Amino acid sequence: MADRLTGIEVFVRAIRRGSLSAAAREMAMSGAMAAKHLVQLEERLGATLVHRTTRRLSLTEAGAQFLERAERIIADLSEAESEVSAHSVAIEGLLRVSAPVSFGVLHLAGLVAEFHQRHPKVTIELGLNDRFVDLLEERWDVAIRIGRLADSTLVARKLVSESFTLCASPVYLAAHGAPQRVEDLSVHQCLGYTLAPLVGVREWAFGPHGTIRVPINAPLIANNGEALVRAACAGQGIVYAPRFMTAEAIAAGRLVEIDMGVPLLDLGAIYAVTHATRRPAARTRAWIDFLAERLPAIARHW
Repeated sequence: MADRLTGIEVFVRAIRRGSLSAAAREMAMSGAMAAKHLVQLEERLGATLVHRTTRRLSLTEAGAQFLERAERIIADLSEAESEVSAHSVAIEGLLRVSAPVSFGVLHLAGLVAEFHQRHPKVTIELGLNDRFVDLLEERWDVAIRIGRLADSTLVARKLVSESFTLCASPVYLAAHGAPQRVEDLSVHQCLGYTLAPLVGVREWAFGPHGTIRVPINAPLIANNGEALVRAACAGQGIVYAPRFMTAEAIAAGRLVEIDMGVPLLDLGAIYAVTHATRRPAARTRAWIDFLAERLPAIARHW
């Protein structure tokens, strides 16, 4: 049974990473051993799962059918082991957490102290960066991702739903008026976010799936959403940002939401993601469970 599971994991990792050698490195085995496990898996199944060349792997029809089931097996096993680990292994050691800058500053930093009270033997390294980090290459234990996930190689847990807001300060609206239609944005001052094309520096997308695209005029662009929200509060222009960034300013009256009669882009949710290992450390599981418990209560005020 152990060899069978190892063969399945080699297959899944090889497809995810694009080569048997990459799978072997992740699993701390030789390339020859990884190839042997894959061959034994194919022999047991009586089917060829991948076509191998010197440069790449490609799935056969049988491999494509088996991949979904294999990924589910690995995920279920990881989940089961994590549940046991979280209750039976000491929660201690260094936990490396990557998160977007604004979300980390506004919401995660305040939760770290509470988590530490529950688990005083855990040291958290909080890495704030708005780019997508590679968890495996950069050795992060868990990352916070906001939006719709495109990377199916990660194990994700939804923490809370999240939405966009479109807003400006009362000072700006008094001086320029509020846009009545999306087309009006081209004559307004819009604050562009350089790291997200759908709410970027040349055009903004509307509708749940972003099918409505309109050009914008952006006198200020930045690679940090919180900076744009502060600029909007100061009267610089209209900001299109997640509600977790704007909720406090809206509640305080520093920003006013704008309704142009079209739905805003569907942001999706906030997730905790880990790389696909069989047994995440107990501290990783404890942190994710803690966020899943605490963030929904915090998000009710967004």
